[in-house]
Amino acid sequence: MEEKRALKILTDLIAIPSVNDHEADVADYLAGLFDGYPVQIKRVTFAPGRDNLVVTMGEQGPFLGFSGHEDVVATGNEKDWAFPPFSGTVDQGLVYGRGASDMKSGLAAQVVAMLDLLESGQELPGRLRLLASVGEETGEYGAAQLTSEGYANDLDGLVIGEPSAFDIKVTHKGVIDYKVTSVGKSAHSSRPDQGFNAITPLLTFAQRVQSVMAENDQSDATLGQLTHVLSQIGGGEQINSVPANAWLTGNIRTIPAYPNDEVMAQLEDIIEDLNKAGAKLSISYSYPEPPLPSQADTQLALLAQNLLKDTFHRSGALTAGSGATDASEYTKAGHLPIIIVGPAAGTTDHQVNENVAVDDYLTGCKFYKALAETFWAKMGNE
Repeated sequence: MEEKRALKILTDLIAIPSVNDHEADVADYLAGLFDGYPVQIKRVTFAPGRDNLVVTMGEQGPFLGFSGHEDVVATGNEKDWAFPPFSGTVDQGLVYGRGASDMKSGLAAQVVAMLDLLESGQELPGRLRLLASVGEETGEYGAAQLTSEGYANDLDGLVIGEPSAFDIKVTHKGVIDYKVTSVGKSAHSSRPDQGFNAITPLLTFAQRVQSVMAENDQSDATLGQLTHVLSQIGGGEQINSVPANAWLTGNIRTIPAYPNDEVMAQLEDIIEDLNKAGAKLSISYSYPEPPLPSQADTQLALLAQNLLKDTFHRSGALTAGSGATDASEYTKAGHLPIIIVGPAAGTTDHQVNENVAVDDYLTGCKFYKALAETFWAKMGNE
């Protein structure tokens, strides 16, 4: 594909303001790029205006998946941007805009690779499926939906185009966001015996959970130990009243050796003990995501590493990610090899003046195409 056309696909995507919503506009644009090609296109609606897109090409042979999310985070104060955040401005070798790095450059590069393969005029020796998902930035619920509906079940490998500077992320921690609410009884602060202070049991919970999390000595050679942060707390109505309601939130980053189910069970045990002592606590979770077990020994990771080193003269280092991705959901499809590798450096994610280097993006287009061809050739001979 001509570089000008490939670059336009990226800038067009950036121009779509899919901030935590409106992903259907991205799905519309991407689906239109595949008009007239021998592909299967399915829109999987999560909510009004929020469509996942699944594009499948090829009839038989090894089955590789490409994954990218359609949503982006909010822009912040647009006056702080050097260029309008939804303009896709190209300046001095960089493409600027919200999502330029995280991760419309990865998604666009995967689409360009697919179009190049379709336009090659040759019979495809394998199959390729694009999974473009909604809601990654707020809970990976598009990937959860696609996984539950079976779109990853028949894949032989999955490549997620999150920014990685052409390193290969083969593992990352999981995440548990939780909220504990406490119900008490209001009373005048001069007569506290007539009420029940909702804050008090929360303070006890905070002490207990910090102690339980700190006692864990399990560690992952790459990811290190589980981490826990009490991140928010609030409650009460005014200074001279016994608070009838209070709440706190916490964020936990989990590792394969200390998985989400075990951690959540410990939280709930603390809640149960405190409620037996008279508290009225409840806990809820916001899209908990399991960790990604190491993929370092998978054939997919090694193929990508060798290709990056030998053909594209990039590092291809096998690394660990610092945050959860859609991979957390796709692991639920079974023993599916998953790697995370994208063209953007990731140094400007979620910041003003988010950008990706034009040369890196164009290299990503070529890399994804070459990876699919290499994967098909290797897997087809086994």
